[in-house]
Amino acid sequence: MPTPRRNPLALGYLAVLLATTLFARFGDAGLVDRLQAFSSSDAHNLLDHPVRALLLSGLWVAGPVWMPYFWAFALTVAPLERRIGARRTIGVLAAGHVLATLLSQAAVGLAVTSGRLAPDALDSVDIGVSYAVLASLGALAALLPGRARPVVLTGAVAMTGYQFLSESELVSRVGHPSALLIGVAVGHWLRGGSDRGLPVRRLVRRLAPSRA
Repeated sequence: MPTPRRNPLALGYLAVLLATTLFARFGDAGLVDRLQAFSSSDAHNLLDHPVRALLLSGLWVAGPVWMPYFWAFALTVAPLERRIGARRTIGVLAAGHVLATLLSQAAVGLAVTSGRLAPDALDSVDIGVSYAVLASLGALAALLPGRARPVVLTGAVAMTGYQFLSESELVSRVGHPSALLIGVAVGHWLRGGSDRGLPVRRLVRRLAPSRA
């Protein structure tokens, strides 16, 4: 389980999500709608205010229930943070959230252009932290040793495959598998850098003159 000393990032992020979830549930409905529309990473907001949209959209949960995100963070973000540190974990979360959002909204734009979706899809509110969580799952799976890696990767692919088949919204059908693949790619890159660094450190220790 996450602890404040070992997982400041995961617990801090969960606290922010809890605050916004409680506000969305008990706050003034009109104000909540305006703030979520302001924070949305829909296509129009991305064109007008990309940084604001990408940053604020990740501070909400998609729906009224927070507890599933606690377990998602406990099983993905927290162990990833313990393994690679808070700063690299922020990079994984940001890569998954930003890149998957851009890919999913690009798909929406193409669907609107081709006539498969109505133009109001460009303004559909798109908030949530699911892309970041899936990216952390992919990165964690790629970093696991031995037989655990293919087992977790298979489970993650099966989960996102089920989401792809059961989801009706295009943003989720594109964004969820994209976020997982982005996380796996980042995890493989991190693991490769670590593996390449080990022989170098050993060589330096061998070549360094011993102290008298």
